[in-house]
Amino acid sequence: MMRIVSVVGARPQFIKVAPIANAMPQGIDHLILHTGQHYDEEMSQIIFDELKIPRPIDNLKVGSGSHATQMSALLVSLENSFLKLAPDWILAYGDTNTTIAAALTAAKMNIRVAHLEAGLRSFNRKMPEEINRVVTDHLSDLLLAPSLTAMANLSKEGLQSKAVLVGDVMVDSIRSAEAILGSKVQKESGVPYLAATLHRAENTDDPERLTKLIGALASSPVPVRLVAHPRLVAKTREFDIPLSQGSILVEKPLSYLSMVELMLESVGVITDSGGLQKEAFLLKVPCVTLRTETEWVETLEGGWNTLDPDGDILSTRWWAHERGSADRTVYGDGRASERAIQAILVA
Repeated sequence: MMRIVSVVGARPQFIKVAPIANAMPQGIDHLILHTGQHYDEEMSQIIFDELKIPRPIDNLKVGSGSHATQMSALLVSLENSFLKLAPDWILAYGDTNTTIAAALTAAKMNIRVAHLEAGLRSFNRKMPEEINRVVTDHLSDLLLAPSLTAMANLSKEGLQSKAVLVGDVMVDSIRSAEAILGSKVQKESGVPYLAATLHRAENTDDPERLTKLIGALASSPVPVRLVAHPRLVAKTREFDIPLSQGSILVEKPLSYLSMVELMLESVGVITDSGGLQKEAFLLKVPCVTLRTETEWVETLEGGWNTLDPDGDILSTRWWAHERGSADRTVYGDGRASERAIQAILVA
């Protein structure tokens, strides 16, 4: 029996493994290994429970730390786990330290690696995620690409022979979430609000930049419900920057379904997250991305996603602007998980 081990460790990966686990056919031994890179165990369990994800075979509890500290802990722990589990395939997700560590460990152990969400490029090597993506793609035996743009990026790097266009599993996830939420979600007739997140190192590690972005959020003409990532909370405390100011309403981290509901009921989304800008696009909610570039270039079509690294437009009613048409099928039809699994089985 073929054994596939999905290695996950952060919130976006939990959301991506759900449709994979649900689509896994009988006769395949699919195990989920949790590295513990996302170290809020309560929030991790909430997501696993609400998306009905099978319980992980283990939680390595590597926790946080510098890149070197976290990577070294991941490599040692993953090697021990792979020796015990003896997988035929390692399935790595996205662009975190867990992703690159899983790919590197497996490659050194001559275990085949499939990379889900392969081929994404921001072309900004200052982003740790970009390094993780590029290296993982070059280490992997099978590249499961979410879009034609991703396929083109892989071709430019000479990786086309091991690339397969499967679509984006996040489409699978978001469609499932919409079905679960059903008619419960509707735009409220009361005061409109914006949903927001902010967590990337390039936006939070510099006190001057972080102060400017918090100020931009606070200047919004409508309330901003800011779902506060632990990194953001820690940095604002370290730099003594008030988080609750102006239009900002601070919210604790939400489960996946609650976050989707928050976005659906909002008039717009403000974020520096790759996943959230894409989810907003799929949900037909206008988005401002607080970055100079995006790996999800298709979201820019029709003005549905706007790159505004300094938050210059946040003091305006930017979400009310008319938007053009956009082809949301560029990320697939909601059956990416099935295609990804089939690609592994025939590889």
